[in-house]
Amino acid sequence: MAELAVDKHVKYILAVEKNKDSFESVVMDHLRMNGAYWGLTALDLLGKLDSVNVDEVISWILKCQHESGGFSGNIGHDPHILYTLSAVQVLALFNKLDVLDIDKVATYITGLQNEDGSFSGDMWGEVDTRFSYIAICCLSILCCLDKINVEKAVSYILSCKNLDGGFGCTPGGESHAGQSMLISLIIWTCTFLLTYS
Repeated sequence: MAELAVDKHVKYILAVEKNKDSFESVVMDHLRMNGAYWGLTALDLLGKLDSVNVDEVISWILKCQHESGGFSGNIGHDPHILYTLSAVQVLALFNKLDVLDIDKVATYITGLQNEDGSFSGDMWGEVDTRFSYIAICCLSILCCLDKINVEKAVSYILSCKNLDGGFGCTPGGESHAGQSMLISLIIWTCTFLLTYS
């Protein structure tokens, strides 16, 4: 079996981040926070997280934060719960959560929980069980899960279960394997936290 070409992987990941003028980079500009999370996680798995300048990464992440407490996918874009999770995950990866105003981030996320327990992705109101997973994951990392109504969140998620045993994005939505996997993680996390906290 061939050995993993670590240096080539590292070189590629760093090159993708630096190439901001390509067509691909321009059309994916709004997704940069997610790309940063996945690229940095890959570098960490390769044992090469020290290949990046931590201060530059953190400075850029903080420039993506809005007054609302949420983060955008890049500077100049709107905040969204998805990018907020990626920003928090990157800061956790670097053990730098202390640079955050955690209450401000938690307030942004809790403000996205709807009366029925679901979560919107942003101020425009799209609802999806993925956003429930993201909210619970992010608040768990920040040790702020007590700031949302967990029972309502779980109740909403269970309302998305279909006759075939799978889960949709919303109640009555088509079952999807990815949604079902996320739902399993949410229910396990919430059950664990409610039982042991």
